[in-house]
Amino acid sequence: MRFLFLGDVVGKPGYSAVLARTRELKEKHSLDAVVVNAENAADGAGLMPRQYRRLIEAGVDAITLGDHIYRRSEIIPVLKESDRIVKPANYPSDAAGRTWAVVSTPAGRLGVISILGRVFMRPVDCPFTAVDRALEEMADQTDAIVVDMHAEATGDKQTIARYLDGRVTAVLGTHTHVPTADAHVMAGGTAMQCDVGMCGPYDSVIGRDVGRVTKTTLTFEPCHFHVATRDVRLCGAIVETLESGLAASIERFEESFTGETPKKPVAKKPRSTRVS
Repeated sequence: MRFLFLGDVVGKPGYSAVLARTRELKEKHSLDAVVVNAENAADGAGLMPRQYRRLIEAGVDAITLGDHIYRRSEIIPVLKESDRIVKPANYPSDAAGRTWAVVSTPAGRLGVISILGRVFMRPVDCPFTAVDRALEEMADQTDAIVVDMHAEATGDKQTIARYLDGRVTAVLGTHTHVPTADAHVMAGGTAMQCDVGMCGPYDSVIGRDVGRVTKTTLTFEPCHFHVATRDVRLCGAIVETLESGLAASIERFEESFTGETPKKPVAKKPRSTRVS
């Protein structure tokens, strides 16, 4: 199996790029699946139901979310009903959403899990216990498993990756929006990268307008951090698996985007007929 995992989709620029390029990337790179962290798609924080539907229609197979999961409460019904989007597995059991998903691909069944780190993050349940529980529940239902480790600290991400080495296909980091240069397959056969980067504008401060971030940093005067617009890139990692479900290889993925958002066709209203 070959799958592409794309990092945090930031605002309209990142969302537009994913919509426009997913099917083309599948064909170009012989991908069996595309998994996307879409927690920042809605103006930089959260995901709206319409965006979820369009991402799936564009060819995205599964969606992960992180600490901004409930920033748009409209997504809660989707989280309750859909089997292609997951909440962090170490969120409370009563929180809306599934703790894992399994999607069918041409090459087999791909399991998807999201977990939150705890260093410099809001308090959450133990990620180690949560991922163990998810893996136990998914037993014999998958041919490969990707874990989205949504965390601030690289040490947090490396620790969970080492803990899962040999038990999952890949542990791929998100949340910090800056791609790291440590993509590799560990000794036990699990691919890892501390952060795969973001899908969004790189002429920015982690996706936000430079001028506004700088002004607030220098003056402490609060203002809304608009999503930036320039130097839009898609960033992630391509993982290829062995028959065992462990990783044969991992490749950092980065591609510039200069196109436009594909528009859905609008049904034309029938012309009225005047009867004289």
